[in-house]
Amino acid sequence: MSLRHGRPYLAIPGPSVMPDRVLSAMHRAAPNIYGGALLDMTDTIIDDLRRVARTTAHVTIYIGNGHAAWEAANANLFSRGDRALVAVTGQFGASWANTVERMGVRVERIDFGRRAPADPARIAEALAADKAHEIKAVLVTHVDTATSVRNDIAAIRAAMDASGHPALLAVDAIASLGCDPLHMDEWGIDVLVAASQKGLMTPPGLGFVWFSDKAREACRASDLRTPYWDWEPRAFPSEYWQLFFGTAPTHHLFGLREALTMLLDEEGLEAVWSRHKALAGAVWAAFGAWGAAGDIALNIADPACRGCSVTAARIGGAAARLRQWCEEEAGVTLGIGLGMAEPSDPAYGDFLRVAHMGHVNAHMTLGVLAVMESGMRALKIPHGPGALDAAAQVVSGAA
Repeated sequence: MSLRHGRPYLAIPGPSVMPDRVLSAMHRAAPNIYGGALLDMTDTIIDDLRRVARTTAHVTIYIGNGHAAWEAANANLFSRGDRALVAVTGQFGASWANTVERMGVRVERIDFGRRAPADPARIAEALAADKAHEIKAVLVTHVDTATSVRNDIAAIRAAMDASGHPALLAVDAIASLGCDPLHMDEWGIDVLVAASQKGLMTPPGLGFVWFSDKAREACRASDLRTPYWDWEPRAFPSEYWQLFFGTAPTHHLFGLREALTMLLDEEGLEAVWSRHKALAGAVWAAFGAWGAAGDIALNIADPACRGCSVTAARIGGAAARLRQWCEEEAGVTLGIGLGMAEPSDPAYGDFLRVAHMGHVNAHMTLGVLAVMESGMRALKIPHGPGALDAAAQVVSGAA
C-alpha cells in the first residue's frame, strides 16, 4: 500500500508548479502568426517583462531554456579572446563560466565555494588588478539554484563602480525572477538573464535577455553573435517574425501572458516577493527544528544570504533515502543535491533541495514539510521535534 496515489507534487526547483489558468490559456488552436491578436498580445508581454524585472531596458525572447539564454547573453556580450570575470557560488555559476569559456572567451573564476555568497570586495580587487581594462563583463548568479545562495547584486555593482573599472555587470536571475526582489535598473545591471519555468510559472521553453543601452553600445562589435542569437533584430524588429527569428512560440506566449497577469496585475509583485519570503521562512524554521537533534542543516547559514525560491540542505547519510520515500510513498518529489558533491563522493546522497517557487501557497509548502517529517519517522532518521509547529508559526505570523 502506498499513499502516493492522487495528484503528485513536484517540489523541485524547476520546472515549477504551473497554474491551471496557465495550462488552460495554452489549450487552444494555433493562431495566425502574421497579424491580429497574437501580435498585440506579444507587445503586452514585452512591456510586462520589463515590469517584472523593474527595468526600462530592452528585452528579447528566445525559444530555449535557461542555458539557451546564457548562450544568447554570451554571444552578444563577447568577442573571441575577450575576458570575463565570473563569481562562482554554485553549480550554475560554474556552468555559466564553462559555457562562456567554450565559446572562446578567456574566463577568470573567483570561486566562493558552495556555502557562501560572493564577496564584492574580492570582485573589486580582481577588477582593480586589470589595469588594461581587458575584462569585458562580470558574470554573477543572483540565486544559484544548486546551493540556494543569494548574492547581493547591488553591493557587487557598488564595488565595481568604486573600482573605477568599466566592466559590464551580467546577472543570471533564472532562479530569482518573480521570487526574490530584483531591480535591474536600480541595481545597475547591464545584462539580465532569466527563463520561463521557475518564478514565471510557465513551461520550460522560453529564455529572456534584458540589456541596457550601455550594454548595447559596448557590445556592438561582438563577433560571437550569430543570426539566431543576435539581440538587435529581436529587440528592434521591423517585422514580427524577427522577435523569434522565425515562428513564434505561440502557446508558450499564451501561457506566459496569463502568468504575468497573475503576478503583476492580480497578486502584485511586492506581494509575490512577500509570499515567497514567508514560505521560505517556514521551510527554514522546520529545518532549524529538525537540526536540533540530528545531522540536518541548511546549506546557507545566514538567512540574509538565502534565496527565497529554493532551499538546499544536508541530511547526513539519508537525503537520498528520504527523497525516495517521499516520492514513492507520499507522492512528493524533492530536488536532488545538485553540484554539492561528486557522485563518487560518499556525501553525494547527503543533500537535497526543497523548492518553494512560483505557484506555491501555504498548504503546499506545509504539506511538503509534513511529508518529509513522516519520511524521517518511517526511515528512523534522527531529527529534532517541533518542526511543523515552527513552520506553522511562520505562516500564521505572515498571514
